[in-house]
Amino acid sequence: MENFLAGLTSVNDAINTFVWVKLGLWILITVGVIMTVSLKFFQVSHIGHWMKETIGSLFAKKNIGHAKEKGAISPFQALCTALAATIGTGNIAGVAGAICIGGAGAVFWMWIAAFFGMMTNFSENVLGIYYRRKNHSDEWSGGAMYYLEDGLGGYKGMKGVGKVLAILFAIFAVLASFGIGNMGQTNKIVANIEAAFPIKALVEAKLFGDVSVYALVIGIVLMVLGGLIILGGLKRIAAFAEKIVPFMVVLFVLGALVIIIVHCNMIGAAFAAIFTTAFKPVAVAGGGIGYLISVVVTQGFKRGVFSNEAGLGSSVMVHSNSNVNEPVTQGIWGIFEVFADTIVVCTMTALLILTSGLYDLTTGTLVEGVTDATLVASVFNKVFPWGNIGQKFVAVAMFLFAFTTVLGWSHYGSKAVEYLAGKVGVKIYRVFFVLLIVTGGLMTSSLAWDISDTFNGLMMIPNLIGVVCLCPLVMKITKNYIDRRLNGKEIKPILSYDEKLQKEAEEKIANE
Repeated sequence: MENFLAGLTSVNDAINTFVWVKLGLWILITVGVIMTVSLKFFQVSHIGHWMKETIGSLFAKKNIGHAKEKGAISPFQALCTALAATIGTGNIAGVAGAICIGGAGAVFWMWIAAFFGMMTNFSENVLGIYYRRKNHSDEWSGGAMYYLEDGLGGYKGMKGVGKVLAILFAIFAVLASFGIGNMGQTNKIVANIEAAFPIKALVEAKLFGDVSVYALVIGIVLMVLGGLIILGGLKRIAAFAEKIVPFMVVLFVLGALVIIIVHCNMIGAAFAAIFTTAFKPVAVAGGGIGYLISVVVTQGFKRGVFSNEAGLGSSVMVHSNSNVNEPVTQGIWGIFEVFADTIVVCTMTALLILTSGLYDLTTGTLVEGVTDATLVASVFNKVFPWGNIGQKFVAVAMFLFAFTTVLGWSHYGSKAVEYLAGKVGVKIYRVFFVLLIVTGGLMTSSLAWDISDTFNGLMMIPNLIGVVCLCPLVMKITKNYIDRRLNGKEIKPILSYDEKLQKEAEEKIANE
């Protein structure tokens, strides 16, 4: 058995390295550049417009009003559900790991990944709305599966290719949802709660091996909570997400701001370190300058992508449930999703680390007794030392971030299963997904997470093929939107691939 696991680990490591480091990250950035250039740097040239249409109109009824349409949710609910899945442990532990491995310069490359990722996410969501359709329950269904099958498959001689890529994407999405989107998050929750709120009797009582009774209790509680929400479907997940996500983001950002203000004398040095070590890294990893730059760039790109998921095709599956009629309108919310996740939350995490004094900006080393896993908690404890309140705050933040990630990914997996197996398959999947929550707290091997991480990366390959091949369509839809909405031209809108849905959307726009 040990030899089998060792062999499986070796094979997975090779695939993971190829998918994420040697191929995937660079394809992601390349596609982001292509879409940014093709769409004329929309995230910059129309920054006033997308800011106004998102955060500027956050409390407008059209964005926060609950949709009466069956299975549809508001743009704000779609955003919160997508952020629930993307804002996870990567925003805290992931950023700390990137800095510890790649140095402060990794933050710069994280920003670059986010900048181009905005337009990848925009394009995915434009295609998601354009190619969505009503399912057997008269609810919206959309995602990479559909624009691969109907969009890419619509090109001459590409029908079979589009269908195969759609099926592969859906399979990889389901498998990734079990690991990265479920058990991996639960495992982090249990570890943090055990460390921050230990109950000695339960921690010391062991079930088997190193697994404690405490871990089982926490896992069962999470399973029950998750079941109550997940089995209620998207509407219940979205209703929970729209309440929790803004709360947890604001709470964490406020805590980070307090720490940064306390260490405000270090802000200038922190930014200087980010920009200088992006191109001239400190020798934290050893090796020549070329190797060091490669490590910094890779860590920044990887953590940026892990954090906001732009290019994976995952968040499209919830954005497609929005009650909007314009594909570009939801695409704009996709831009804001990346902005909030990486530019705001990840940057705050990076700054609280770099200004804390626990990370040496010159040598790239941590003070004795602090590791990348405990770095953020140690920073909070330094400013809020009373009764380890800082560590407890981080544990609560990690719980909220990770638990909402589980909820978001349950919907992604449901939509992928719906494409593969229909309504009955979704019901079975949701029950199985909920039952798996408790196992995440009991597992100690990292192999399960590593394998699911590989499937997570494999999702992006068919998705990005679809996005690039359908780039002309995204350009056409975006130009149509700009001409009509911003330049006042009287032309027919481009809203859906389906003539019936196109007419329905036109009528709704006319009545707005």
